[in-house]
Amino acid sequence: MTPHPLVYLHLGAGTIASCEVVRFVRHLFRQIPCPLFLLWDGRNPHRSWRTRAALAEPRPRLRAYRLPANAPELNADEWLWAGLKQHALRGLCPPDLPALKTCIRRAIHRLRRRPDIIRSFIQACSSLFKLLSSYPCRDL
Repeated sequence: MTPHPLVYLHLGAGTIASCEVVRFVRHLFRQIPCPLFLLWDGRNPHRSWRTRAALAEPRPRLRAYRLPANAPELNADEWLWAGLKQHALRGLCPPDLPALKTCIRRAIHRLRRRPDIIRSFIQACSSLFKLLSSYPCRDL
């Protein structure tokens, strides 16, 4: 999620592995020409040696921050998912995984037309930005 406002999403079946995280970050580098600030939530694929090794090459546009454990209120993505589940996807009961993915993609597409809502997710965790101003950037 970017404050400009854009939402980038990767949906996968099952548990997300390190290789998918690396592939998605590389995709973001191709799509977004400005600096990237990754806010990791501490899940295994984000802190694995494979992820760190793959993204360790010098990248002046990349800054990675690890969010405190058990603090979803600091993660704008959590606000995004909560908003989708409570509004756009509420009451949804798709027959299969492809139908669910289609519904999520459509909801994200509609959300992209509402930059005010995307900004509200970022503003909801504004304490994160105060925290980042005093929090050192960590190497992957």
